[in-house]
Amino acid sequence: MRTHDAVAKDYYGILGVARDASDDEIKRAYRKLARTYHPDVNPDPAAQERFKEINIAYEVLSDDQKRQIVDLGGDPYAPGGGLGGPGPGSGPFVGFQDIMDAFFGTATASGRGPRPRTRPGADAILRIELDLAETAFGVEAPVTVDTAVVCSSCAGAGTAPGTSAVTCQACGGHGQVQSVQRTFLGQVVSSRPCVACQGTGTTIPEPCPTCAGDGRVRTRRSMTVKIPAGVEDGMRIRLGGHGEVGPGGGPPGDLYVEIHERPHDVFSRKGDDLHCRVTVPMTAAALGTRLTIKTLDSEEQLEVRPGTQPNSTLRLRGRGVPHLRGTGRGDLYLHLDVRTPTKLDPEAERLLREFAKARGEEVAQLTKQGGFFSRVRDAFNGH
Repeated sequence: MRTHDAVAKDYYGILGVARDASDDEIKRAYRKLARTYHPDVNPDPAAQERFKEINIAYEVLSDDQKRQIVDLGGDPYAPGGGLGGPGPGSGPFVGFQDIMDAFFGTATASGRGPRPRTRPGADAILRIELDLAETAFGVEAPVTVDTAVVCSSCAGAGTAPGTSAVTCQACGGHGQVQSVQRTFLGQVVSSRPCVACQGTGTTIPEPCPTCAGDGRVRTRRSMTVKIPAGVEDGMRIRLGGHGEVGPGGGPPGDLYVEIHERPHDVFSRKGDDLHCRVTVPMTAAALGTRLTIKTLDSEEQLEVRPGTQPNSTLRLRGRGVPHLRGTGRGDLYLHLDVRTPTKLDPEAERLLREFAKARGEEVAQLTKQGGFFSRVRDAFNGH
């Protein structure tokens, strides 16, 4: 049974939305918070309490009548049903609907009848890690899901074998109980959810021993998720009807599979394009060469033209990641690092100096006694 404080809760603040938020904005905020605090994702007991609070806030703000009570400063779950605060007999104010009933002479505050014991289930989220090749070309990934399923002992009814739910004696099956309040408007008849049956109109004298009357149990099940080619890190794949089964064996929510892409040793990804760095010798950059490049799924020949400069970029068209929606693929960009030799043998040094001389590029030779800066230092010191 839910219990609530006498002071009206800030349901907008719980979901982090403005008071004029649209229904879609409220739904998006709820889903974002639910994915963070859902018990399958966050086992912290404090997170579970937060998840319950988020569910209640969404239930209130997605219901036009309950939201109207909140906008008028009340709490639809406060004892007494709305603007009144502490409950029956505590003061001159009652729920907004109760005041309307007093003017128009209706007998009860809501008249909506009992709420169903069977309710839809919540969404679930599962995170999986994939390699770059798996996100690029797709994969069938085996996963294990810890979720709620229909209780096999009672088929979701919540009752022990051979028994059934009975009409609540406290409310007569209406799901609500009435109370009479004396206000400045006169005598007002109001109603509130029945505590004995939690507003369902029925009780379970003998709960199912397997699920304790909830109609569902938690279990771990294995399944295979088909990951399409071209997904990116952080994307979510929706699997309809694979989430939590609802109370009373209600229809399940959806399962969202969130993709986490592992870093690759060679390639980095930007959208559908791939990038990598390739080191070529100085002589190859000057004279030109042909490189063999291993892409994600093939080997390609790439021409490095004579005179290629450091930090040049070459592109292989269509060798990146397949587009998620549509045909074709991104490109592969190769960023060239021109490597200068750090040590030369005498013959290589002689040939390189001749090459520099032929190009008119005189290069001062360093000696064992020191180079240009050593000579300047010695001249300055009078040596």
